[in-house]
Amino acid sequence: MSNVLLSVSVALLAGLMMTRLFKKFHLPSVTAYLIAGVLIGPYCIGALGIDGFGFGSMEDVSSLHLIAEIALGFIAFSIGNEFRLEELKKTGKQALVIGIVQALVATLFVDLALYAVHLMMPDKLTLPQVLVLGAIATATAPAATLMVVRQYKAKGPLTSLLLPIVALDDAVGLIVFAVCFGIAKSLVSGRIDMISLLVNPLVEIVCSLVLGAIMGFILTQLEKLFNSNTNRLNLTIAFVFLTTSLAMLDFHIGAIHVSFSSLLVCMMLGTVFCNTCPLSHDLMERSDKWTSPLFALFFVISGAELELSVFTDVAIVGIGVVYILFRSLGKYTGSLVGAKATKCEPSICKYLGITLLPQAGVALGMCATAMQLGYQGNLIRNITLFAVLIYELFGPLMTKEALKAAGDIKPMSEEVKNRRKTKLEAAKAGK
Repeated sequence: MSNVLLSVSVALLAGLMMTRLFKKFHLPSVTAYLIAGVLIGPYCIGALGIDGFGFGSMEDVSSLHLIAEIALGFIAFSIGNEFRLEELKKTGKQALVIGIVQALVATLFVDLALYAVHLMMPDKLTLPQVLVLGAIATATAPAATLMVVRQYKAKGPLTSLLLPIVALDDAVGLIVFAVCFGIAKSLVSGRIDMISLLVNPLVEIVCSLVLGAIMGFILTQLEKLFNSNTNRLNLTIAFVFLTTSLAMLDFHIGAIHVSFSSLLVCMMLGTVFCNTCPLSHDLMERSDKWTSPLFALFFVISGAELELSVFTDVAIVGIGVVYILFRSLGKYTGSLVGAKATKCEPSICKYLGITLLPQAGVALGMCATAMQLGYQGNLIRNITLFAVLIYELFGPLMTKEALKAAGDIKPMSEEVKNRRKTKLEAAKAGK
């Protein structure tokens, strides 16, 4: 237990120190946390075998899996706050159309590109692997996007549309992945299972939304019992913990597999809560401050999970490059087509696709499921890991620059700069 606490402390401190270094280069904190994770991970400092200082193996990183799950729950809860009805009336149709189109176009582009690779190298890349990788291409990382938006206090038309799309992307991705993975399993096994193909993914999505809505309603009712904002905040945090734990339930009813998406469940919790509780806006702001170190730790752990060994296989690097290029092209093209079809502003049409490039947790969850394909799942996992490594290191920076170019990230005013300078000088004088 003491080693776990020491690892958590070192991980958080390493991430915070790295942000100071990266600040000179004007890079997002997300990137700093990820690189800090890589440095203290099993391939760098962790390889030295010093107990507590870094992660010596992937098993050590996995021991903190619960922290990552809780952090994702709070991330999804925060994104649910973006689904306020008054805002959805303005952007709901646009978010729905763009969210579906960009996901499907990314899948199509990756499938076509990798199918061409399959025709050239059928012994390296099989058709089931092509289908599954195309489905994984739909997933976008909500955590990295949210962190960039928060760090730079991004606000504007692009940000208002971006967060609902990223949230919707999870639901679309689950459906596309379930169908493609079902077809891939049928090709590998030689038999078609319609329950796995159609019923199970729909059950997962419906059950996730229903569970999240029920928990959101109960949270709103319980908030009325407390007058203190501190107690209300404690209740809100407790409910996110509780909802995250319930989302881990997994059981069968006959041939039907009942499971939940923690992202969808906690998103729905946040959506119902923010639309039914009058004090939700203030409580969300307080919750965001409480969860800041938790999010930092989440990204450091994510960086430690990135397996640098994938660079040793030339085939994986080659297929990974094709995947990255065509997924990026698909995301950009799909968002551009969707944005123009729904008559979005020119800045949204131009920059939205760039903000949808980060990829992490959801994609890793999908490739973990793909391991059911046996030896064919290993290639899928390694290519996804390679892509996640590239996207997570460069995606947040590109998201920041896109939001800045669109005008959603404003440069710090001279008044704010002078105020900070005055405070700093006063603190030094006090010493």
